[in-house]
Amino acid sequence: MSQIDELPPLRDVIERHGLQALKSLGQNFLLDLNLTSKIARTAGPLAGKTVVEIGPGPGGLTRAILANGAEKVFVVERDRRAIAALEEIGAHYAGRLTIIEGDALEVDTASLGDDAPIIIANLPYNIATPLLTRWLSPTSWPPRWTSMVLMFQKEVADRITAQPGDDAYGRLGVLCGWRSYATQMFDISPKAFVPPPKVTSTVVHFAPRPMLYPCEQADLEAVTAAAFGQRRKMLRQSLKALNVDPIALCEAVGIEPTDRAEVVPVKGFVDLANTWKAMRGD
Repeated sequence: MSQIDELPPLRDVIERHGLQALKSLGQNFLLDLNLTSKIARTAGPLAGKTVVEIGPGPGGLTRAILANGAEKVFVVERDRRAIAALEEIGAHYAGRLTIIEGDALEVDTASLGDDAPIIIANLPYNIATPLLTRWLSPTSWPPRWTSMVLMFQKEVADRITAQPGDDAYGRLGVLCGWRSYATQMFDISPKAFVPPPKVTSTVVHFAPRPMLYPCEQADLEAVTAAAFGQRRKMLRQSLKALNVDPIALCEAVGIEPTDRAEVVPVKGFVDLANTWKAMRGD
């Protein structure tokens, strides 16, 4: 493991501050500074940029982000034990690190800093999907963030990037495909973490997608919930939950009522959402 700065090795930091990972917080620390640097570089050049990181723990990824030139880094950490370790990083990179002690689900992370941020995080598994959904669902689009580099369980990454016809294609894949260009970048073995999780992790890069297919997100969510709620059934059956004629709804947008949700592309679901709204007369 190579050093990216003059700070102590992460294993020493963890021991000195009593930072053994807590299962209750979904913590799995990535101690390989070569890997944390690779994750930081996946976001592209960071010089002069503002970065938001969630759940930094002992700060391995934080150090990589700062060492790669980020001008301002905001970290949101719920675990009070980690604050002192992060403050040591802040002292080394004077004036560039802001530490926010709190729950990322309760902090408006995308609004941090004066400039639109890049979000980079080894997300705790237990809050990864809720946080992603929030970042993809601001009241106005495009979002304030400029790009995101996030780590998920591989199973979740497969759902995020799934295409129509894939087994993993579902509601999350539709939302991600509607709002972003999501690309799997590389996998990370469980052996790279302390403690090692039971699953492989995957780093995913997100870029905002232009709003080519406008619709109300609430309508899209309702349509996909109905369609994938009974994913093995034909749309003429599953879309009955929307309380309109499902066959007329499908035919109005050129989708076969005998199709199943897993083969409908993102634009198809947007068309269904907009037509459903029109049929309701809202």
